[in-house]
Amino acid sequence: MTFESARKAFQKYKVDFSPEKYLALGMIHPSDGLYTNLALLLSDQCRHTTKAAVFGDKENLTFKDNREFKGSLFQQLDETFQYLSLCNRTVAVFQGLERIEKQDYPQDALREALLNALIHREYSFSGSIIINVNDACMEIISLGGLLPGLSAEDIRSSISQPRNRNLAEVFHRLRLIESYGTGIRKIYHLYEGCSEQPKIEVTPNTFKIILPNMNYASASEKAEESAPTLKITPQMQMVPDYLHKNGEMSEEDVQRLLKIKCTRCYMLMRQMGENGLIKTEGHGKARKFFLG
Repeated sequence: MTFESARKAFQKYKVDFSPEKYLALGMIHPSDGLYTNLALLLSDQCRHTTKAAVFGDKENLTFKDNREFKGSLFQQLDETFQYLSLCNRTVAVFQGLERIEKQDYPQDALREALLNALIHREYSFSGSIIINVNDACMEIISLGGLLPGLSAEDIRSSISQPRNRNLAEVFHRLRLIESYGTGIRKIYHLYEGCSEQPKIEVTPNTFKIILPNMNYASASEKAEESAPTLKITPQMQMVPDYLHKNGEMSEEDVQRLLKIKCTRCYMLMRQMGENGLIKTEGHGKARKFFLG
């Protein structure tokens, strides 16, 4: 195995990476002198990868771009962070004469979330770390879930039990992480005051942290504040009253009840649907309306 990326990383942070240090770092078994799994992760031949994709919709169905990052974990960290930084757009607004620039995501939040995924994932699984980016948020998904006895609430409270202790010690030695558990706390601190907060979702085999796009959240909040409030007229109130009694109604039912024509019916029901008063199912003549 070769360790060119690791050597450059240690050199960058002014830490010795000579072969004599391999044993102390946990890269060599003390009993037989063979390389450990940690050595494989830090080597240029690391088999695990990180995949990132940018989507054009919040459902993450329409690809706009995708990349796969390979090699040493140090190389994956650098290249993935550079890619995410390119995805991290800057929005400029003016307050009076002052121009204020704000990125979609705090740079330190991206860094901490990515480090958390690389250091704490379960490397006995062959799957990749998955990063999904859309206009509303960024999801960083690593394999392995939580260690037994820990909950998502524990993680939010900065309680941490490292899965890969030797790997965490290497990153700590390079000062890429401060101490166990502080990264998640820092992420939440960076979102202090934002209308949308980071979320942690855990399954038995995955750990997902969702970072909201701060500019998107701000824009959505302003749009909600400026959106005109729908005034419910006595005529419009007849629709939910009817649905409460009968459960559903068709367009013909609406036209007959309100004594209106097709176009007015379409516009009115669309307006009521956008304001959450009713739900619509089906299309054309098969369209049905229900209480929202």
